[in-house]
Amino acid sequence: MTEALIIGAGVAGPVLAIALQRVGIAAHIYERSPSGTDLRGAWLNFQANGMDALRAVDAAGPLENLGYRNDTISFITGSGKTLGRIPMAAPRPDGQLSVMMRRADLYRELNTVANARGARYSYGKEFTSATTSSDGRVQARFTDGSSATGDLLIGCDGIHSAVRRAIDPHAHTPRYVPVLNVGGYIPDFVVDVPPQEFRMQFGTRCFFAWFPTPDGGTVWFANPPMTREPERGVLSDMTDADWRNWLHRLMSGDVGPAHDIIDAAPGPMIGWATYDLPVVKHWHNHRNQIIIGDAAHATAPSAGQGASMSVEDAVVLAQCLRDCPDIPTAFTTFESLRRRRVEKIVRHGHRSANTKAAGPVGRILRDLILPVVFRQAAKDDGHPMMWLQGHHIDFDRTVQPVPA
Repeated sequence: MTEALIIGAGVAGPVLAIALQRVGIAAHIYERSPSGTDLRGAWLNFQANGMDALRAVDAAGPLENLGYRNDTISFITGSGKTLGRIPMAAPRPDGQLSVMMRRADLYRELNTVANARGARYSYGKEFTSATTSSDGRVQARFTDGSSATGDLLIGCDGIHSAVRRAIDPHAHTPRYVPVLNVGGYIPDFVVDVPPQEFRMQFGTRCFFAWFPTPDGGTVWFANPPMTREPERGVLSDMTDADWRNWLHRLMSGDVGPAHDIIDAAPGPMIGWATYDLPVVKHWHNHRNQIIIGDAAHATAPSAGQGASMSVEDAVVLAQCLRDCPDIPTAFTTFESLRRRRVEKIVRHGHRSANTKAAGPVGRILRDLILPVVFRQAAKDDGHPMMWLQGHHIDFDRTVQPVPA
């Protein structure tokens, strides 16, 4: 049986293992963390197209009742002026909505399913390099001196991917996005927002958002602007009080519950820098090594698509490996099917992030243009994100190979 070495147990890794099992390929997942993955970013909005891709490989069940359904997104200015209100997800035929969930819960459920379906796991394995032998097998090496051999190697190791550097030592490094992320969940804290509506505020100096949960709590996040990438240690050295005081200053003068949220949020408050990958030229080495998910095309968090893109990648790669005559052809076919879509999403996310960090003139233009966009979408009975969230994968459909 063909054996795949998967580097990373975040989102793409376990979903790929699930999908590969369906096409008769064994999977062994190697994860750097001793017991799991990096959980920075406590909550995420798992989009409808991601759930569709999970459903394609019969893996959506455990996530169907995970988290909170998100039906609507509304935008206001710092003064409280309404800019628009649209469905959070494109109106899909299956009725699937976006779901607000804990990142840790998503990781846990996906890895539980992958394990139950036969994937093997090795933790505490930090990938360093890989070589291909004369018989076409690939050997992965790890920092602890151990190694593993398989028929193909897939890097699902995120935006700072070591597999990407192994495939192309000259690959571009991640691009800093000029906003930070901080947020979390507050139990027993009620905000005046309709059920299943995500309220987002383009504040005068900071983007702030809040979402009511059915259990009487609130999920929130803020994107403090920071033009230059923070040097190593700057954010980690900030104390809980530093974050709260800074957010209070940024939101000073803006209406809404931001100040109450900042005071009520459980500590310690921790923030992090955000990045994307505009274009990664080489996704694979034309032999038996490839990267998918954030390792190949990370998008700014403002797109809300990182997890869903990883799931789509995993499902499509399994289709290509099933239907193509050899691994190099499968890799070439996968790239032909995915590159245009994911790079469009990366551009979309970068534009959205820069809108959050707009200057005085940019804010005026944004506040004039967005209401027109939302009104036009409602008039046309459409949704501006249909191309993104309405995406559907038919796993049973045969993929047409593209010659390597």
